[in-house]
Amino acid sequence: MKGKNLFILLLTLVVIAGLTTIVLIGVGNVPTNQASGGDVELEVMTDESGNPVLDENGNYQAVFPEHNTSAQSEGSSEATTAERIGYGSYKNIKQGLDLKGGVYIVYEADVEGIPDIADMDSAVSMLQERVAYKGYYDAEVSKEGEKRIRVEIPGVEDAESTVQEIGEAAHLTFRAMNEDGTPGEILVDGTNVADAGKDLQGNSVVVTLKFDSTGTIAFAEATANNIGKQIGIYMDDILLSAPTVNSSITDGQAVITGDFSAEMAEDLAAKIRAGSLPFSLKALEYNAVGARLGADSLTTSVKAGVIGIALVFLFMLIVYRIPGLVADIALVGYISINLLIMSLFSVTLTLPGVAGIILGVGMAVDANVIIFERIKEELNSGRSVTTAIKNGFSKALSAILDGNITTLIACGVLLWLGTGPIKGFAQTLILSIVVSMFTAIFVTRLILYTFVGLGIKNPKLYGGK
Repeated sequence: MKGKNLFILLLTLVVIAGLTTIVLIGVGNVPTNQASGGDVELEVMTDESGNPVLDENGNYQAVFPEHNTSAQSEGSSEATTAERIGYGSYKNIKQGLDLKGGVYIVYEADVEGIPDIADMDSAVSMLQERVAYKGYYDAEVSKEGEKRIRVEIPGVEDAESTVQEIGEAAHLTFRAMNEDGTPGEILVDGTNVADAGKDLQGNSVVVTLKFDSTGTIAFAEATANNIGKQIGIYMDDILLSAPTVNSSITDGQAVITGDFSAEMAEDLAAKIRAGSLPFSLKALEYNAVGARLGADSLTTSVKAGVIGIALVFLFMLIVYRIPGLVADIALVGYISINLLIMSLFSVTLTLPGVAGIILGVGMAVDANVIIFERIKEELNSGRSVTTAIKNGFSKALSAILDGNITTLIACGVLLWLGTGPIKGFAQTLILSIVVSMFTAIFVTRLILYTFVGLGIKNPKLYGGK
């Protein structure tokens, strides 16, 4: 029996040590452009004339940027720091604007009252397309309230020029395509698009277009003159799609076919709708966060967190002895699992997010304290160590669940209604609570029972008198 408990204990310690190792150094090698804590950066393929190359659905074709590998080809044994970062490493965690530095812009719909939800979604889609076209691949665009949109672009320093670069009103046009793939004359203006959406025809997903009276006449002439040719749909200078005209369309209702998924069709429809928005966007607020300031903030926060967690480890060990040691082991697992999930699932870490992780440590410890105090009460009532542990967990469970569930509800509200860094705090705190409940309840219980199974049953070692 002791051999079985020793095996379980060693296996648990090895798993936790393995998770910690993965978080520190990772597994395998992440490509250089993916190991900087951001999204994979792609370059849009262009033809000899410098125009974007599209696939059969009218979407951009992209490639990984070429890296200079001359040093490696010459036999250099030195690899860059990024190339040594493995999957799961904490170094792959995306950093938010307040840690990495960059520019944030808050746009507001220039319209009286509350704009239509579909129009706001189209505006978000338009801005996402624009920042991607400008090369800001790790930028984040999100709605803020009912009529505002927040754009965060890490790694950019000049806020004013960025606002001018991406904040101008988009202009949708339907253009003839020259033989070399460049845009020709404007056939239909985007303001004449009454609606765009996705639909299902047979087993295929299509994009539907509906024009107003002026657009119907212009589109009928355009399709009649370009049968068998492509008509390019442009957002400013960005080519969204280039469908081929099969026949003249005179009723003002067109269908774009292709190998669309539902998401691809809705994305294209939203971009087209964005070209006929009934409002423009004005920059309400914008500012730049210095990269140095962000790095200093992260360093200071991490130092404070390490000191705080070390003091918690020491306190638990002194006050609760073996249960305290078990809690410390579980906390190491909690921190490792948290960082591993953030790294693998591209959770963006913000400064408030760091606070959320540290607060999660406190909540995990709080759960253990409740359990250990119940165990002490059972021991001081004359129960055996095994019975005290069983009853302690049973009596503490309802209090732990109540506290954590109410906090999760509050975090859910923050995630729903909050913006920017507030969402980052809510996101990491929700993750921390879920992981801490697992480690505080299941991992701690497992390790405690293995200690008892190894014959360590002195009540004083578990907090008893």
